[in-house]
Amino acid sequence: MTTSQRPPAAPAADAVPRGLQRPVKAAADELIDVSFTVNGTPVTIQVAARVHLGDALRTNLGLSGTHLGCEHGVCGMCTVLIDGDAARACLVFAVQAEGTDIVTVEGLGTQEAQHPLQQAFSHHHALQCGFCTPGFLMSSYDLLTHNEGALDAETLPEEMSGVLCRCTGYRGILEAVTDVAEAHPDGIPAPLNCAPRTLVGRGGGAPTAASSPGPAEVADEAEDAPAELVRPTGTPTLTVQVTRQLSSPVDDVWAVMDDVDRLARCLPGAEMTADLGDDRYRGRAKVSLGPVRLAFEGLAQITERDPAGHRLALLAQGADTGGNRTAAEITLRATATPAGSTELQADAAVFLSGRIAQFGRALAGDVSQRLFEQFADAVDETARTGTAPDVGAGPSALAIGARAMVAAVRRRLGQLRTAVRTGKGRRSR
Repeated sequence: MTTSQRPPAAPAADAVPRGLQRPVKAAADELIDVSFTVNGTPVTIQVAARVHLGDALRTNLGLSGTHLGCEHGVCGMCTVLIDGDAARACLVFAVQAEGTDIVTVEGLGTQEAQHPLQQAFSHHHALQCGFCTPGFLMSSYDLLTHNEGALDAETLPEEMSGVLCRCTGYRGILEAVTDVAEAHPDGIPAPLNCAPRTLVGRGGGAPTAASSPGPAEVADEAEDAPAELVRPTGTPTLTVQVTRQLSSPVDDVWAVMDDVDRLARCLPGAEMTADLGDDRYRGRAKVSLGPVRLAFEGLAQITERDPAGHRLALLAQGADTGGNRTAAEITLRATATPAGSTELQADAAVFLSGRIAQFGRALAGDVSQRLFEQFADAVDETARTGTAPDVGAGPSALAIGARAMVAAVRRRLGQLRTAVRTGKGRRSR
């Protein structure tokens, strides 16, 4: 089998799945409401009739695991499951997906709980650049789900030829699929990551509404901010837990926490730009991850204010002009210590989409950890002096991001040195 081999004449992944027969008549730029379920989450999106499903999944829902290659139905990179059958997302108009049940590669498994196919692909080194991997995973899932009896080693290359790979030579891919088929003769497990969750679209997409709870869209620059932000659901991109010992008394720390303007200025790169009333605020924040510098405009809402327990909870969400979006649920708790000082605990669940979500969790988590540590120190200083930092004062988000990058490189070098020493020790035995 070669990468130039054409897919079979009519494989399952080339056919438009049954049920996609919704007649639509609309103007070229008219937006149409389309409702379907993706990875267990009911959603409604607004798209033009000409938008294909691949673009809708990536842009309107932030599901960038579905890769787009040729967009002519040849390469198979965009393969997804629609009502249980494989389909090329670039050959299906989004409006045709009305009422269907879609599974993308994100629904197959997670980093912590991988599907057997994902585990086998990793074990057999069945990926190199990784661009074709989502298509192969979904196509092989479809094959193993619908295949009757044992796989035929002679015909397996043809069965898998609907997805093209220009890196691996296919051997590891075929071995991975064969391995999973042998390990699960009675059928492979269903997708492991299909459950209602928050889906945040990327920049340029029409507003996305979910039947299940999801974050409200950030108002672009209008004053019609949503009456209430909705708590994100599903698995966060990362979680942050920081505990910091402050020298100031707990009442002084709470005075800062209870003043949103001063509190916002304690977070490096952040500032409050408008008080919208009812504990809702508009603001902006600058963040840096390595060479990527981001400037978010967004909204925040205090959901709990407990003076007696010195506890503050808030929801925040923002977007930049480059298609990056973030939503976070943050809880701050100040506790008096026997020595008269304060222990400040910050817990955050962060949801990311866009290119910022492509950074490793370790790096993003390290940057978030450092931001909260600097925030706690600024709260302590403000509690002592009564004066919040000027906007832009203190360590910049760029400097914090650079330090996180350096720390990540040092950790990686340390891991490599350990691996080299371990390898030498084994060879000397």
